[in-house]
Amino acid sequence: MFRGFFVSLRYINLKMENPLKYYKTHLKTYQNEVKNLYKQMTGLSSLRLLVFLVTGFGIYFFFGQWQIALSIGILGVVLFIYLLSKHTDVKRQRDFNKALVTINEDEIKIASGDFYNRNDGLVFLDSTHFYSLDIDLFGRGSFFQFINRTTINEGTHQLANALMANQVDDIEFRQEAIKELSYKPKWRQYYSATSNLVDVETPAKQIIGWLKNHKTFLPKAMSWMPTAFSLASIVLFVLIVFGVINYQALIGYWLFLGLALTGRYLKKINALASNTDKIRDTFRQYATLLDLIENESFTSEFLKQKQKQIKFGDKKASDIFKTFSKSLDALDNRNNIIGAIFGNGYFLTDVQNSYRIEQWISQYADKVSDWFEVVSFFDAYNSLGNYAYNHPEFMFPEIVKDGTVIKAENLGHPLLNKEKRVDSDLTIENEQFFIVTGANMAGKSTFLRTVSLHIVMANVGLPVCAKSTQYSPVKLITSMRTTDSLTDDSSYFFSELTRLKFIVDAIQKEPYFIVLDEILKGTNSTDKAIGSRKFVEKLVASNATGIIATHDLSLCEIEQELDDVKNYYFDAEIINDELHFDYKLKTGICQNMNASFLLKKMEIV
Repeated sequence: MFRGFFVSLRYINLKMENPLKYYKTHLKTYQNEVKNLYKQMTGLSSLRLLVFLVTGFGIYFFFGQWQIALSIGILGVVLFIYLLSKHTDVKRQRDFNKALVTINEDEIKIASGDFYNRNDGLVFLDSTHFYSLDIDLFGRGSFFQFINRTTINEGTHQLANALMANQVDDIEFRQEAIKELSYKPKWRQYYSATSNLVDVETPAKQIIGWLKNHKTFLPKAMSWMPTAFSLASIVLFVLIVFGVINYQALIGYWLFLGLALTGRYLKKINALASNTDKIRDTFRQYATLLDLIENESFTSEFLKQKQKQIKFGDKKASDIFKTFSKSLDALDNRNNIIGAIFGNGYFLTDVQNSYRIEQWISQYADKVSDWFEVVSFFDAYNSLGNYAYNHPEFMFPEIVKDGTVIKAENLGHPLLNKEKRVDSDLTIENEQFFIVTGANMAGKSTFLRTVSLHIVMANVGLPVCAKSTQYSPVKLITSMRTTDSLTDDSSYFFSELTRLKFIVDAIQKEPYFIVLDEILKGTNSTDKAIGSRKFVEKLVASNATGIIATHDLSLCEIEQELDDVKNYYFDAEIINDELHFDYKLKTGICQNMNASFLLKKMEIV
């Protein structure tokens, strides 16, 4: 109880902040940091060149005194390697800050309405889904395109699935998590920037499948044999130094023995190396992201559960991934021909590294999917938290259990410019059905999508575009954009009937909020009027809740016969031979239609 109170209190304080100001301030900070790091990189490169030249000159100058020349050479190599390592670290920091610059630049662009070049999520459109085709959820200018900040393919899918889940349970649970992430803009950006640094080659699903299906090929004896063989090699080296044995024995017979032992498993080691080469970057990236999750302090129950999911006894998932990543890197070093010959000949390095990888797979393969899922979860939920942070004026719905389905004050469409957007109050009780009429372009379809998005966003746990709202959770189902199908050899009318049948069947199983836009468009006006009336009557008789928009004023007569049906409209006026819309939802039936006026105005007739 107190945890939720403090989360809400912190969110209220956050609403006083200006997101755009935050992005502009941090953009300058990260830009300056990139410049400073670039200067450091230039300085280190120059210093490295200087060390190289001084070392070379020193060796040349003291070439006759080999002790001094050797010391200079060793010192020069050590210093050069140190500067190279330092340069790599600074470059990594610079790339990280460049990613942060891009993130803040993107947020400023999106705030100005420039987001149409981003991932539109068209791959997620599904004509058989409950609502995804109808409400501009995916596609150019869609809600997904506006909200999506995911950086991992699996996170993108998880975000899309959350928007399509139609899940009405545990909404407050999700609200609490999104609120908490919304007041962590720095952590969210660090997470995204870290994820952006690596271009992952292999999808997580494919990696998980390979890990679970991998067949171990190295025997248990390989747990000690490489170590024993390495110690024997060292002993032989010592014996050669003291002249006890001939060096040809070590170079010839012993090297051949080591290569023969490795060669026995060479084909399977090569196959293992081929697979692990594709996943090294993924595990390196996920290790860093898991580390960020583990070291952050969360208070909401949902986020704390996700933290617990990446624990394995007393070990952290990030440490387990780092260990695996090091083993993968070690096996990758076999591509060095000198290391491959002498490493395998004297120390059985391929066998040793392959055995470590196989043991890791045996121990952790079944847990990897859970850890990957947590990384993807935070990738998706960062987008949700970011949306809440970017819209401090939006409200999290107050969840109620019965009675009113939606009671919203100043409800608006979240993608419309707030300076031009016209909001309306809406109260719809359970088992009420609204018939909405109105002139063309008066705002009916926008209103339907506004109500639909309210339901979808509320179910996800997001704040909605309203001054205040009470909401009794309900699943959404729509029929607004039915299309014919050449592939299925179905006409427009048949496709529409199929969709309406889908709705009728669905509401027999559980309650849905139904949104319809001008149904039965594929038939003549008489059939359309009769069919629409019968369909609405059937829905009302089934105790359905919802809204239908129509141009057919005869449908409004149902209000006189059924108490649960209410008429609303959007108006249009012709003033000085010009159309004017106020886009406000009003009680009653529209009397001003404008099709004839528009045809004449555009000189079509």
